[in-house]
Amino acid sequence: MKTLQKLALGTLVAVAAVGTAGWFSLDKETRGLLKTVPTNRDLLFWSDAQRDAAFRALDRISLLAKWNTAQPAATARALPAGEPLKIDMDVDAYMQEHRVAALVILQGGKLRQERYGLGFDGDGRWTSFSVAKSFTSTLVGAALKDGHIKSMNDKVSDYLPDLKGSAYDDVSIRQLLTMTSGVQWNEDYGDTNSDVARFNNHKPEPGVEALVSYMRKLPRAAPAGSRWLYSTGETNLIGLVLEAAIKKPLTQYLQEKVWQPAGMEQQATWLLSKTGKEISGCCVQAAPRDYARLGQFILEGARVNGQSILPDGWLEEATHKQADIGAPGRGYGYQWWTYDSGAFAARGIFGQGIFIDPKRQLVIASNGNWHKAGSADNPSYAAREAFYAAVQKAVDDEARAPAQ
Repeated sequence: MKTLQKLALGTLVAVAAVGTAGWFSLDKETRGLLKTVPTNRDLLFWSDAQRDAAFRALDRISLLAKWNTAQPAATARALPAGEPLKIDMDVDAYMQEHRVAALVILQGGKLRQERYGLGFDGDGRWTSFSVAKSFTSTLVGAALKDGHIKSMNDKVSDYLPDLKGSAYDDVSIRQLLTMTSGVQWNEDYGDTNSDVARFNNHKPEPGVEALVSYMRKLPRAAPAGSRWLYSTGETNLIGLVLEAAIKKPLTQYLQEKVWQPAGMEQQATWLLSKTGKEISGCCVQAAPRDYARLGQFILEGARVNGQSILPDGWLEEATHKQADIGAPGRGYGYQWWTYDSGAFAARGIFGQGIFIDPKRQLVIASNGNWHKAGSADNPSYAAREAFYAAVQKAVDDEARAPAQ
């Protein structure tokens, strides 16, 4: 059974180790935390201490050293303080045991909880990993509203002609967003022969985008639309489709449609691939409060001056089950993990997340560096779900309490 917890690093598996020049350009705190410079290209084998430092400075320490920047709003959206939620659990112990770097809880548009760990604070930026997938999905919706993409039923090969004749020739944008292409893909980070590992060493054909060169060789395993399979490679394809449609870098579009209109306080950076394209399945660096603001923006319907940046009904589809992932009560929308309760979440490996519960007007943004990455037996996944449930209960208890 495909596990709900099988999240993706995507091409970040190939993010290069810290170079000497990059090491000395880091701030004192980061250099102190990093202890020894990682020499292994695969961050899955870095120590906890190395990841603690790297995750707050991934754009600065990569040998790739290339990213695009989304500038913040001229005036940041205020997050007015509310009464602290009375959560029926030891939050500090939860954060310590599961190595949580940041927790920002908004409820009713107010800041109800904000805590930090791992020596991190709200002035820094933490990497998103696959939380970026939900950013990319939102930009696809904006491109539909703007007329850059005609229909969710458009074929991927209409935008990426080099995919014609491949298994992706009859795959729609909708099927990419729901990860139901039916194309064969292996995202097992422990398997050196998996697609996610082999892609990083792929030598592209002359004149063909590296990702397209690899993906167009993949065989079909099931009819398009017939089964769900988690594939960061396909989210990266979505990014290429989107850039071909909007004819500008994804970061620029993010700044125009989301980052500035939503009132973000700090800049965000988005790591680029070897060919200079945003790694759309991964790798946005942003401040914890801005991740929470993104959640609030989505919760409020992605509206700017009263008008949604998304087509009518699109966000409802995006955040509700479009694909069965084999987990009771859960599903997958358009690059959002869904709950049958109506809640939904953006999720990234090592503890990154934005949980949104419209019923309770609740947003929980979290960053972390779990001891383990994506695996079915990782206790941190269950612990985070229990934390979400405890916060939901706190909101419900407060609503039931008699007025003072």
